[in-house]
Amino acid sequence: MSEAILNNQSDSNPDFKLILPGGTIGMVGGGQLGRMFAIAATQMGYQVVVFCETEQEPAAQIAHRCVFGRLNNMDAVEAFANQCDVITLEFENIPEATIAKCQQYAPTYPSSDVLATAQDRLREKNTIQDAGLPVAPFCRVVDAATLATAAEAVGLPLILKTARSGYDGKGQHRITTLADADHVAWSMCDEWVAEQLISFDREVSVVVARTADGRTSTFPIFENDHVNHILDVTMLPATLSDSVQKQAREIAITAAKALDVVGLLCVEMFVRPSADGSEEVIINEVAPRPHNSGHLTIEACHTSQFEQHVRAVCGLPLGNTEMICGGAAMANLLGDVWGDETKTPPWDNALAVDGVKLHLYGKVHAKPGRKMGHLTCVGNDRDAVVAKVREARSRLTR
Repeated sequence: MSEAILNNQSDSNPDFKLILPGGTIGMVGGGQLGRMFAIAATQMGYQVVVFCETEQEPAAQIAHRCVFGRLNNMDAVEAFANQCDVITLEFENIPEATIAKCQQYAPTYPSSDVLATAQDRLREKNTIQDAGLPVAPFCRVVDAATLATAAEAVGLPLILKTARSGYDGKGQHRITTLADADHVAWSMCDEWVAEQLISFDREVSVVVARTADGRTSTFPIFENDHVNHILDVTMLPATLSDSVQKQAREIAITAAKALDVVGLLCVEMFVRPSADGSEEVIINEVAPRPHNSGHLTIEACHTSQFEQHVRAVCGLPLGNTEMICGGAAMANLLGDVWGDETKTPPWDNALAVDGVKLHLYGKVHAKPGRKMGHLTCVGNDRDAVVAKVREARSRLTR
């Protein structure tokens, strides 16, 4: 055990341990979320060991050490976990057995139980609903016959989603009439979720941090625009009343407690008119990790979501999440910007827009729809910085 680990007995969690800077954090996953986490952890004085498949992955390029192997290679998992004082992860689609193995060597957040819930939309939605939180009406579906029964229960149109896997709109079908399901490949998944199609005005997300001893903190609420089911632009502050912001924060904290998440949880929500003419929020999806919509916290907040993730899993005091500016915006950069991946986009054109900052993830191959980086801008006025990141991105393809 590293000298950086201190026993810090807590009434709420007697196994709670404080891992101070100088300790070693393990990151399962080598993508951009792991990369930005590793940058934050390194700045704070931690050693970072990444477990991923190849040295070309974004996080592997900057980690102190790497262990390479497939997620189901238990010998490689053991070699990785044996080096760590605490372990976390950057995406949900990790075998439960892999995280269970990690837990044998070091505290691992989120746990294998949390991961099992996050990987199963039905289990996740039932857990959230049982906690008294607002979710769209839903039903379990396995085939066309049960879809017909679900359509009667939740109504048409509905969204049909695979119960496992699927993100950025993958594995989802809009069903307006039952005939729309004729093209569904039912064999690709044992279980599906049929959700009522919610009419909403806009989408927001709340990132909440939670420590092993139960402390929580939320970031400002992000307002999000999507294109083709992929996040396009995130902006701060969200255009929500104080009462709706309070409601959204309380929902996110309750969800983190119900799921028993340690680290970060992002709760994506729809904002819709309520019966009394005001507004209310309803949960769409949750993700127990840093989130694409939270990237602008690197420039916009006193503490970024990645530093907060480090603080949460290491048991440190949670950081100040308040904005340091009047407005902030982030625009995703997808592989489409490259067009031909052999060409370098004219980054100088984008960076000529005053205040715009560039974050590239170090991915080798640019593919349409693949998240390759993002642009951010902060300032005094939200609409102005949103216009700047959109303008900067447009200059890359002119």
